[in-house]
Amino acid sequence: METQRRGYENLLLVLLFFTVGFVFFDRLSINFLFPFMRQEFGLTNSRIGMLTSVLALTWSVSGFVLSSYADSRHRRKPVLIAAVIVFSLCSISSGLAGTFAVLLLARALMGLAEGPVLPVSQSLMAFASSESRRGFNMGFIQASAGGLLGSVLAPAILVPLASTHGWRFAFYCAGIPGLILALLLAVFVREPRVGPTPETVTASIVSTRGFKEVLMTRNMIICVVMSCLFITWFLAIVTFGPAYLLEQRHLSPGGMSVFMTVLGISSVIGGCAVPALSDRLGRKPTMIIFGIVAIFAPLVIAFLQGSFPVLCIAIFFAYLGYGCFPIFLATIPAETVPTQFVSRAIATVIGVGEIIGGFVSPTVVGFSADAYGAAAPFIIASASVALAVLASLFLAETAPRKVSLFKSADSIVGGDSTPAL
Repeated sequence: METQRRGYENLLLVLLFFTVGFVFFDRLSINFLFPFMRQEFGLTNSRIGMLTSVLALTWSVSGFVLSSYADSRHRRKPVLIAAVIVFSLCSISSGLAGTFAVLLLARALMGLAEGPVLPVSQSLMAFASSESRRGFNMGFIQASAGGLLGSVLAPAILVPLASTHGWRFAFYCAGIPGLILALLLAVFVREPRVGPTPETVTASIVSTRGFKEVLMTRNMIICVVMSCLFITWFLAIVTFGPAYLLEQRHLSPGGMSVFMTVLGISSVIGGCAVPALSDRLGRKPTMIIFGIVAIFAPLVIAFLQGSFPVLCIAIFFAYLGYGCFPIFLATIPAETVPTQFVSRAIATVIGVGEIIGGFVSPTVVGFSADAYGAAAPFIIASASVALAVLASLFLAETAPRKVSLFKSADSIVGGDSTPAL
């Protein structure tokens, strides 16, 4: 029985790795294609910010609505499959756009389709994961998958395709893998058996409460704040980074592709290593350490002087902070709330972050770049993560290994067994 459970855990890990990975492949593909599209659509920094913002807005709305539906009706699998099919078709439709307005609409529709994929996938993974691997599993399907497919393979594949066959052909190719994945998900994924009982995924710090009350707990509030700030950081880098490297740092298209690929490799390694480290070290100290590391990533892009190899080495180490994402977006919420609220909790943290950090911030950051200079987005990104580090100081620990240690210590001294940091 244990062998079968572990076998399904590993199978689900692989399937969701590619599912979430292709979400980021499709979502981030336009960032690497902006330089090829700029003249045809008259893409100012403000317009680039708008294209990023509209997808984030529709992503956040559909993520919460459809994740709530998947939770309440216990239909996570069909919601996930339908979303994968639709976002793949929307990616293909981006290549058909003839005007900026049509392109904006295509990105909005893609956001509607992609919204529930990450929270529902993380919910499925949380239910299937053993306690000792939960942080690693949830980091692997989010940060590592997004890094490998969205930041490593996307520029490595799409930039050459756009250079030789045009940016429209690159969009067509980006949507095909998702259709294949939808079939595999239909065959192999199981709907988790989750009853209405309020048992938590692990030693929860939250008692039986309604969802609105759950949202007001300390960890959920802090995770929402960090989501807004970190997503601002992330989108500033991936939205404005490629064009800045080409136009301000004067890298060639090949050099930009290599730099972004190094950044992606860092996110793959950090996406595995940082959440896995949090399984042992604890969620809170891991967030603080690697949040500080993340502060330097946008500063490397904008200001670090040195040879191209020096820039690549610096961004590799600074971007390891990307590994924080699955911890505050998914793992801490999943370990904080009752099981019937897991998808909704993750969708709320992601959704609010997408509205503020993904919808509002890119447009504001884009206007700041036009008004105050091309380096402005990276200064804003660095400051945002610095604030997120301050917020992480107030987290309550949820890692099962650490929580059990707190309980053991409390039982020895006869104190309260609930961890409170």
